[in-house]
Amino acid sequence: MKKALPVILLVVLAVIALAIKQCNSKPDNIEPAKPKVTVKKEPAAPKPDVSTGSRGLDRNPAKINYSKHARCRMGCRHIDESEVKQILKEGKINYAKSELDGTECRKKYAVEGYTQDNQKVRIIFAPCSGEVTVVTVIDIGKEWPCDCE
Repeated sequence: MKKALPVILLVVLAVIALAIKQCNSKPDNIEPAKPKVTVKKEPAAPKPDVSTGSRGLDRNPAKINYSKHARCRMGCRHIDESEVKQILKEGKINYAKSELDGTECRKKYAVEGYTQDNQKVRIIFAPCSGEVTVVTVIDIGKEWPCDCE
C-alpha cells in the first residue's frame, strides 16, 4: 500500500487539476460577453408652437406692442408692422437664438423669415399675458446704418 500511495495521490491531483481546468475554461458554443455600448441620444426637438400665450408663442395675439428700440430698428431697416405680423404668423422659430428659460413673461422667441420685399429678418418676440412685444428687428442679410440707443 505504501507503494500505491504516491500513485493514488498523483491520480487525485490529476483529477483535481482537470476539474479546475474545466471550471475555468468556457465552452466553445458560448460567445464572450460583448461590452455594452451606450449611445448618446440627441435632445428631443422642442415642441411645436401652440397658439396659447402660456404654453408657447402666440401667433395670433390680442395685441402686439413695439418697444422703442424695435420701432427705431424697424425704421432703419425699412420694415413695417404688416411685415412683423407676417413673420410672427409664418416665420420659423430659431431655438438657438431664443431665450426660453423662465416664466412666460421672461421668454423671448427669435422668429426668422422673409418679408414682402425679400429681406431675411429675425424678430425677437416676448409674449406675456396674451400680448406679444416686439423687442428688436434684425435684417440678417444687410447691415443698416442705425442710431438706436
